[in-house]
This record gives sequence, structure tokens and C-alpha cells, in this order.
Amino acid sequence: MNKIDKSNLRQVIIDFPDQFKEGLSLAKNIKLEGKFKNVTVSGMGGSALPANLLRIYCSDLFERNINHNFFEIIINRYYSIPPESIRYDNLNFVMSYSGNTEETISSLEQINKKENPFICFASGGKLEELSKKYKMPFIKLPIPNPAFQPRMGTGYFFGAMIQVLINQGLMPDVSNEITLQAEKLKINMNKRENEGKKISSMIKGKTPVIYASSKYKSVAMIWKIKINENSKTPAFWNFLPEADHNEMVGFTNPQGKFFIIMLRDSKDDSRNLKRFEATAGIIKEKDTESYIVNMEGETVFEKIFESISLADWTSYYLALEYRQDPTPVDLVEKLKKILAS
Repeated sequence: MNKIDKSNLRQVIIDFPDQFKEGLSLAKNIKLEGKFKNVTVSGMGGSALPANLLRIYCSDLFERNINHNFFEIIINRYYSIPPESIRYDNLNFVMSYSGNTEETISSLEQINKKENPFICFASGGKLEELSKKYKMPFIKLPIPNPAFQPRMGTGYFFGAMIQVLINQGLMPDVSNEITLQAEKLKINMNKRENEGKKISSMIKGKTPVIYASSKYKSVAMIWKIKINENSKTPAFWNFLPEADHNEMVGFTNPQGKFFIIMLRDSKDDSRNLKRFEATAGIIKEKDTESYIVNMEGETVFEKIFESISLADWTSYYLALEYRQDPTPVDLVEKLKKILAS
């Protein structure tokens, strides 16, 4: 264990694939009465990331199962839920790893006041108390170590949400599929770690900007977040083709040293695939470097989580390059104290 990595985040990254099976198990018997047409996920920060990935996964799942009913996933990152979610046929997932996120608690109180059904996902805290008070289901998430951070618990959230959706009849039973594909994530762990080391050395001293296709834009966002929180440095994200219509022009006169990481899916629209190499070539003329990451895996699930695992390794080794402990988020904790006072 590296001395800088005081909470052994490296082991958390290695153990990540096991979270999906445990997440499925945690929600095995969780079900609400009634039929639901939509799902709203309320959460902030690392506790909201799994909802973005769920949307990608479900979109692909419904394309593969054309006879299954489609439902919309609304993501709420605020103190109150949006108007379209205030309806009894909307299933609310209320998610906060600590169980004490003020925006999420505020949303929960509004959901309960409107007598809308909800399920809470947390390790404890206020959400557990409110679930008992309002007699609604609660899924208790594990805390693998005392310093565990929500951004590293995506697999627990994702697996648990999938199992609830299966239980509610909103999606076919894909639990075995999820478990098998999660196991496959272990196969290339060393390869991803080595590539993460390589990328971290390339982006050291530069501001990373992550691009993906429209389909995987949330994966680009999560890369950005991992670099922010693990490496303690700014990063930004966008997606192609949109970035080519505006952001690319900004590299005509960049006010800093940027490095573009491009997440390329081989099954993307052929017209969009051309943009990756073309964009890289144009920004290179403006002295901005780039690196294209080919998204590995045979399925959408594998492409999502192989890429996020690579983001973990890249941000982990970048943190070590900067001599930053990758686990704590001191500025977030400082802000919470200011707001609480």
C-alpha cells in the first residue's frame, strides 16, 4: 500500500466488481405495492452517479427487449423534486450514501408530504430514521471501511436499483446477466491499472477534458468527477458531436494547458467516429494534446464499467503524482461545516 494512499483506495478499486452482486442481494425482498410508469432518482454527488448509468443501461435494455414497457428515469439533484415527478405512479428512489445529504433529505420530505411512494438507499443516517418514521422501504448499504466515499459505491447502488426494478416488474430479470458481466470486469483489471498509470503520466500538470459520444456522455462526466475528487484537480467534460460545434473553437486561444481524453465506442455512428480522429488532429495544431481510449467490452454494461474502472486507476495514479491522498474530500467537508453553521 502506498504511504500517500492512507485509506487504501487501491484495494477499493480492485474490489469494485464485487459490489454489483451484493447490491442485487441487498434489494432482494424490496418491493412497493402498485404499478409505476416512471422512476425519479433524488441524490447528490457520488450518490447520484449510478442513476445516470442506469439510464444508459436501461436504454440499451429496452432496445434489446422491444416488447417490454419503457419507463422514463428522471434525475433530481436539488432540494425539491421536479413537477413531473409529483404523481403516485412515479417510483421515487432517494439516495444518499451517508443518509445525511441535506438536498436529498429535503426532497424526501417533499415526496412524503405529497404522499408519493419512495424507497431509500443509504448506509444509515437521517434517511434510515425517516424511512422507519414514514414506514417505507430502506436498503442499507455497506461501509467497507471507515473512510469509504460515495463515489466508490456505484456498484452497490446500481445493483440494488436494478433488483428493485426487477421486483416491480419494470424490467426483465437481468440479475444473472449483471452478475456475470461484473465478474468479467476482474479479467482486465491489471491492464486497466497499467493504462491508468500511462494516462496519469500524460495528463500530469495539465487540465483534463473528457469527451465521449452522446450515448456515453455520463461516463465522461464521471471521469471528470473521479479526477476532481480523487486527484484533487480541475477537469471538464463534453460530448461529440456537440463539442465540435462550439467548445473546439475555444482551443484556438486556450488560457491554460489542457489534455483531451476521448472515450470512443467502436459501435458509435460511423459519422461520429470520424470526429474523434479529426477533432484530435485539429486541436493538435493548437498545441493541445489528446489520447483516445477505446471503450472495451462486448456489452453496454461492460463498456460503462470498464471505462469507469479505468477512470478510477487514472485518477488514483494522478493523485499519487500530485502527492494527494485520493480518498478524502476536505473541501466538501469544509463547505458542509460552513453551511451547517
